[in-house]
Amino acid sequence: MPSKPAPIKKAAKKEPAKEEPAAEPAVEATPAEEAPAEAPPAEAAAAPAEGEAAPAEGEAPAPAEAAAAPATEEAAPAADGEAPAAEGEAAEAPAPEEPKPPTPPPPKEPTSAPVDLFVEDKNDTSVTIMWSQPENIGPSGLDGYTIEVCKDGTDDWKAVNEDLQKSCRYVIKNLTTGDRLKIRVVAVNEGGRSPPVALPEPVLVKEVADRPKVRLPRFLRQRYVAYVGDKINLTIPFTGKPKPVVSWTKNGEALDTKRVNIRSTERDSILFIRAAEREDSGVYEMCVKVEDFEDKASLTLQIVELPGPPASVKIVDTWGFNVALEWTPPKDNGNTEITGYTIQKADKKTGDWFTVLEHYHRLNATISDLIMGNTYKFRVFSENKCGISESAAVTKEEAKILKTGIDYKPLEYKEHDFSEAPKFTTNLSDRCTTVGYSTKLLCSVRGFPKPKVEWMKNQMVIGDDPKYRQICVQGICSLEIRKPGNFDGGVYSCRAKNDHGEAIISCKLEVKQPPLPDADKK
Repeated sequence: MPSKPAPIKKAAKKEPAKEEPAAEPAVEATPAEEAPAEAPPAEAAAAPAEGEAAPAEGEAPAPAEAAAAPATEEAAPAADGEAPAAEGEAAEAPAPEEPKPPTPPPPKEPTSAPVDLFVEDKNDTSVTIMWSQPENIGPSGLDGYTIEVCKDGTDDWKAVNEDLQKSCRYVIKNLTTGDRLKIRVVAVNEGGRSPPVALPEPVLVKEVADRPKVRLPRFLRQRYVAYVGDKINLTIPFTGKPKPVVSWTKNGEALDTKRVNIRSTERDSILFIRAAEREDSGVYEMCVKVEDFEDKASLTLQIVELPGPPASVKIVDTWGFNVALEWTPPKDNGNTEITGYTIQKADKKTGDWFTVLEHYHRLNATISDLIMGNTYKFRVFSENKCGISESAAVTKEEAKILKTGIDYKPLEYKEHDFSEAPKFTTNLSDRCTTVGYSTKLLCSVRGFPKPKVEWMKNQMVIGDDPKYRQICVQGICSLEIRKPGNFDGGVYSCRAKNDHGEAIISCKLEVKQPPLPDADKK
């Protein structure tokens, strides 16, 4: 029986370059098998069996266990009774971990369609549209919008914006009036174009007709009053589309363009008069018209000036110190109502005018408190909201206040008897003085006729002694004792006497010696 060939070590099978080389399980020989036996060449053992299919290009290489098993079977000799020990060891080897492929980038997707597309405004050459951004934008973001149009009845869509529109509002310009256009909007990003959002109906390129409306300012809803010579500049706004046709009339007739200028814009109309005259007064009507719609508004303009004087004035009656006047309203009221009259008088001697009544509303008046013996003329002015008239109506007659024959008899009054006996209202007071120092005695007395006053010392009349100075003014009596001596002390009396009686009062005067200096030192 032929001997078994010695087992051989398998050569590691090389994997494709893309994969890491699989671990080759080594087949170890037993000590008995390590006997010096001849081993076939390793190349023959490692070579794959003839007819084995090579792995197809692009296929992933087979696991390490599957690759090792065929190689072992091919390397084993075809002799009978060969033990499969090496094949079992290779099958039990752990499989290497397969590397994870790299994460692919997220797919680029377009946004959802924009929403809420509508027409904001349109005119004869343009259409303004607005929309809202898509509800789902996605990770690719939003780069802008493309606006496309095509004529109704065709599918020839054309973009009207060269660059992507960033905002959600766009004005499609340079359109032909009367065309019907279909309009749609597409959102664009890196993922491509979104589904379009289109208007439900084609748009007619034409100005939207808006009913005209005149918005007359509040101060023009009543009568507008201005003075002669004033500048009139009135602005009346209005609304309407397309631009309304504006027309003006005065009292139902066309305006005099030489007197009144009209300037109209798309929003308002201006009525201008450089220098107002009374002929410019009247009812002005403004009419704005759009297609078959129109609106009207009227304003009343009143130009006023100073009134004329009263038509006539006359003296109706004169009695005592009073004059009655009457006058008639002025022929020209200044294009406004008369608010009152001013009446003045003038004395014939001086000719100066004085206002006696103003803002007087009646057509007759009574002028009172005139001076006896004077002759008067009167004049009347008219008044309105502009002021007083420049001239006045003067009476042709004159009113003379005559002197009446009245004799003045003064009333007889019983004279009051002021006769009164003398009476002292202030008494004398006791005095004390020092030798060599002058002093005064004072008292007051009343009586009518004026009483005669005498001064006495110790019941003896002083008379004209120069040592004493006697004064009596307005009932105030004084006696000045000049530098009294030791013998000037005593009882002094003042006596007042007239035809109705007499009165006397007294006081005591004490004269002291001055203190001696030597005695004070001792």
